[in-house]
Amino acid sequence: MRTKSFIPLLLPLITALQPIASLGVPSSTSTSQTNRNCISNPTSPTTTTTTPATSLPMSSSFADEKKSEIPSEDENGRLKALKSQEAELSRLLADVRRQKLSVIRSRPLTIGVVGFGRFGQFIARTFAKYGRVVATSRSDYTDVARGMGVEYVPLSDMAGFVAHELDVIVLATSIVSFEDTVRKLVPYLEEAKRRGGVDADSGAVQRLAGPLIVDVLSVKDYPRQVLLDLLPPECDILCTHPMFGPDSGKNGWQGLNFVYERTRVDGLVLDPTQDQSFHQLSQADNDQNPDQVSSASFRDIQGKLHNVHEDSEAHIMAMDRMERFLSIWEEEGCRMVAMPCKVHDEYAANSQFITHLMGRILGTQGLRPTPIDTRGFESVLKLIGGTTADSFDLFYGLYKYNKNSMETILKLKRSMDDVVTKLQEMEHEDRNNSNWMHQEKQTQLLQVNTHLEENDASGTVSTIASP
Repeated sequence: MRTKSFIPLLLPLITALQPIASLGVPSSTSTSQTNRNCISNPTSPTTTTTTPATSLPMSSSFADEKKSEIPSEDENGRLKALKSQEAELSRLLADVRRQKLSVIRSRPLTIGVVGFGRFGQFIARTFAKYGRVVATSRSDYTDVARGMGVEYVPLSDMAGFVAHELDVIVLATSIVSFEDTVRKLVPYLEEAKRRGGVDADSGAVQRLAGPLIVDVLSVKDYPRQVLLDLLPPECDILCTHPMFGPDSGKNGWQGLNFVYERTRVDGLVLDPTQDQSFHQLSQADNDQNPDQVSSASFRDIQGKLHNVHEDSEAHIMAMDRMERFLSIWEEEGCRMVAMPCKVHDEYAANSQFITHLMGRILGTQGLRPTPIDTRGFESVLKLIGGTTADSFDLFYGLYKYNKNSMETILKLKRSMDDVVTKLQEMEHEDRNNSNWMHQEKQTQLLQVNTHLEENDASGTVSTIASP
């Protein structure tokens, strides 16, 4: 059975955008002929012919300025057309999103979550709105899972977990236990692969041989390499980092960053530098060619060009499954950011890791609220609370598995040394200035006393005491 991707639903939007370019932008100097006549022809019926004797003639520059403030008929026409286009685009967008949501719910994904701790529960609760969710973990979360409509399987029964014919498996484990978890999962994925998803009689693809494997770690290059090295080639790979958690996302995911890299689809390792976002809420690239979005093409790691609609049933199903999963995050309002794992780690070292590093350093100072806290100090306490609330394992993982983290630490140390050195230099300069001022004052007092002694006609010497 051939699966139809919902990516083409976005094509009407792209088509609708094209007429806007033809409308053009009116010139700031454009005015209607009527307005020009009102200024240049004093006998025009639309102007006042009697002018008070005390009035001064209007300067040409002032008149031009006044003319530019009056919208021309041409400008009004273009504005009306633009508003009409805007309304039509809004209608089209709403219609596409309704259709997309209908497609997602018409064939809901079965999503497995490995690691049902705080973050695993946080994402599983949202996944349950869009499909069937099966969770597994070391601790017994049967009651918690039942309360949010999620099936629970103990981690000791990994075969039973995989037997649910999962479309997607999300690895929501800690960074330090990630590789070990993948190694334990692989034998069960191999067994599921042997069972296959091809109809024995017709040869049609009924389901994909392997699930889509998704990681949600705070570092990206490390899990990417682990998944590529260990997973069967039949498993597609999507590397993601939701840049939020149970605290920052407790009121919804609207506007929160979701970083992802489509790593492997249908056995093809994709070129991450060529990854494109097909999502309505994606990060906009100012220099992006609009034609590239509509082409829906991508390159594999060897540089070969592929299309999401390639004539391969398995390929189409794999792409459709990945887009369905990504669309869950989009439907929840996330800002979709397609980014190579390597680039993510470079950015994260200078943003997420240094935030956690400063929070941990300041946390060791034993800082506490005081009755006279400034807003700035309140922000410091908030930083400490937000970073130390996470496990130290997470902080250690950010350090160990991001090769850029040590450079961030060294930069911070150099910056601190630079600041302390500058303070000491200023202190030394201030001390020298103070000594110089003291010596200068002593010299001036000596000169005054000498002068008084020389000019005391009575022979009585009055001097000024040194301070």
